[in-house]
Amino acid sequence: MRVSEVHAAESVAYLNRALVRLQDIWEEIGIPEEQRLQRTNDVHKHIKGLLDLMIAEEEELKKRLLKSIESYRLELNNLCTELQLPPFEDEDGCTMLQVEKNSRTRLEVLKERKKQRMEELDGLVAKDRELCDIMCTTPFCIDHNSVPSTQQLESFQAYLADLTKEKNRRHDEFVGIKKEIIVCMDDLEQLPETSFETDVMCEDEEAFCLSNDNIAALKLLLSQLQERKAENELYCSGLRTKIQALWERLQIPQEEREGFSEHMLTSKKKNIEALQVEFQRLEVLKMHSMKSVIEAIRAEIALLWERCFYSKEQQQIFAPYHDDDFTEDLLNLHEAEIKTLKKYYEDHKELFEGVSKWQNNWTLYLELDRKANDPARFNNRGGNLLKEEKQRTDLQKSLPKLEKVLKAQIDAWEQEHDKEFMVNGQKFLEYVQQQWNHHHEEKEKEKLERQMKKTKQTQEDMLYGTAVRTPSKRRIAGTPTPGKVRKFNGTSTISTPNSFLSSGLGGTMCQSIQKPPLSASKGLGLRTPGHGKTPRALDRNKENISHLNRNTPSATLRETSRRLLNQM
Repeated sequence: MRVSEVHAAESVAYLNRALVRLQDIWEEIGIPEEQRLQRTNDVHKHIKGLLDLMIAEEEELKKRLLKSIESYRLELNNLCTELQLPPFEDEDGCTMLQVEKNSRTRLEVLKERKKQRMEELDGLVAKDRELCDIMCTTPFCIDHNSVPSTQQLESFQAYLADLTKEKNRRHDEFVGIKKEIIVCMDDLEQLPETSFETDVMCEDEEAFCLSNDNIAALKLLLSQLQERKAENELYCSGLRTKIQALWERLQIPQEEREGFSEHMLTSKKKNIEALQVEFQRLEVLKMHSMKSVIEAIRAEIALLWERCFYSKEQQQIFAPYHDDDFTEDLLNLHEAEIKTLKKYYEDHKELFEGVSKWQNNWTLYLELDRKANDPARFNNRGGNLLKEEKQRTDLQKSLPKLEKVLKAQIDAWEQEHDKEFMVNGQKFLEYVQQQWNHHHEEKEKEKLERQMKKTKQTQEDMLYGTAVRTPSKRRIAGTPTPGKVRKFNGTSTISTPNSFLSSGLGGTMCQSIQKPPLSASKGLGLRTPGHGKTPRALDRNKENISHLNRNTPSATLRETSRRLLNQM
């Protein structure tokens, strides 16, 4: 049993005891029945009124609770709708007070959440408005009066984060472009002319509107300044090139050139004016030194002809080169020609450098090949022989590779320009093949001359004999060289092992005959006369000589050798 029910039972019991006590008192006093009844009615009325008052108050409390609960529920439903939350539901088995308390607590929580969201929204809106003012963009689309959802706030925050990054990027871009604009204006010695240029140069960087239009206008302004600066630099570069060319042609002293060096580096307004004055001064000097200037240009033209591999026929086309009437018109023709040649060389520089590389390598290869065939190379004690041979071998391998690369480049160039690439008046590959053919012909010619010389030497050896020096150690003067001593006509003679006497050639002592080369010995079946041969052996040797004359390798070679012998 509840405590309240116990208290109620005690109250009822007390009320009964109180009424009994009142009856006793009234009995003792002797109050009549009618007065007792009246007094009992008064007690009843008093108790009933008191209880009715209490019941009314509690009923009013119940109504207030029900009204509060209804009001809380209504507010909760509205807040759940605004906050995009599920509807609030009462727990089962709860009393009115519990329902009222739960509703009131939940309502306070949702109100606080609404307040936080609205404060966050206000902060985001303020930041968005600030960024929009700086970047001239459209504000974020969101209702400022309604409660935003969590997703809307996150989307708003992400948008502002991206917008802040874009603002920082534009600010950095603006600062960088502004610095470049300041540098360009300083180089051009130019002051701000428009209000926009003034804002860029003078306004605070943080206050500048970073709109897309302003950034585009900044880039356009920078490009215009850079273009103007590039035009000035190009103009100055042209003047410097002309001035340097005139300095060389007019042979201006180095001291005078160095005094003008400060204007040869920068391209500001004062430099342009100084370059113009110097160029005009040199033009006047050029007119007074026409002959020397034209001769200097002709030297440059000759150098360009050589670089461009012009043939004699191509050089003869420029007839003013040989004109001796040194006038301004002749100078203009020469300047136009050298300008054309320079452009022609620059347009085909890669090909000309490749051809020049091949020509240098070819010249070096011929020089090394000539040294390789020089017998005197063996006298080299510096160790260069192996280096030169290795270099010659490398060139022999690299030349065809370079020719292959040049062929591909020339084919592409000819296909692009629809004309032939000429070197010294002929196609490059034909020129290369001609050089190789000439080289091979020279090699064959040298080989033939060596064979003829060798044949001639062999014939002379067979006819007249050649003293053969036997390698031996150097002995003390007066010491006879060991050898076999033979006596002829009572005279003692010292001879080498390969010497012999031929009485058939005059009856006097003859020189020994040198052995012919191994190739000749194998082909002709000859034997070198040894020492101790008899005159009969000498006769047989004469027959071998006549046999050699009849069986030379070719009739042409034999006839050539005879003519050479007759000339000697």
